Amino acid sequence: MTTPAPAPLKRADGSPLRVLVVDDEQMLTDLLSMALKMEGWDVRTAGSGFEALSEAREFGPDAMVLDVMMPDLDGMAVLQRLRQSGDDVPVLFLTAKDAVADRVAGLTAGGDDYVTKPFSLEEVVARLRGLMRRAGTATAGGADPILRVGDLTLNEDSHEIERDGASIELTATEFELLRYLMRNQRRVVSKAQILDRVWNYDFGGRSSVVELYISYLRKKIDAGREPLIHTVRGVGYMIKSPA
Repeated sequence: MTTPAPAPLKRADGSPLRVLVVDDEQMLTDLLSMALKMEGWDVRTAGSGFEALSEAREFGPDAMVLDVMMPDLDGMAVLQRLRQSGDDVPVLFLTAKDAVADRVAGLTAGGDDYVTKPFSLEEVVARLRGLMRRAGTATAGGADPILRVGDLTLNEDSHEIERDGASIELTATEFELLRYLMRNQRRVVSKAQILDRVWNYDFGGRSSVVELYISYLRKKIDAGREPLIHTVRGVGYMIKSPA
């Protein structure tokens, strides 16, 4: 049985949540826009800092996905102007920088979360859903953030994983891989599909990295237990509860 997709989040009045995606790479804004529209969000995009401020005033977004590095007005400056004007819209920063100091700077400036490039589209969607729940902006019609396969549970909001009551620590990439497998419970997914959804659109197609991370997951999830993660030779991988 396939785990159902989370129910679309809505505003209190039942209308779609609004998100403004800001990045000077049009291919990236197009991809994010497509992924968020598939989630039922009302999406607008902007390609510069000044355009983002104009769209924010006109559109009134419930959340922003905001690139840090832009040619005219960077994301930090955009956020500073938003906050000075009294706009407390939740902001998810995107950046190619992954230094701890950069993350701290973004959150200290008033950002709510931080994703470094390269990222998976599913990760951005999940982070935004978490922001909306924490902000109390959205309702989900009873959507459950917990994914379950047998005695394994994964909380998409808190990023907590447990098996048979024991907590399991995963890296960010391991978490995304496990989440993708669990969202496709009892469905075989290929290495190409995993690369596209977990590592992002421009990873380069190196399938050996999938085998490596599957082995990491097995050591943490299945070691000493009845295996949940299965290899379908010549096709891909599948997660399913024991028969």
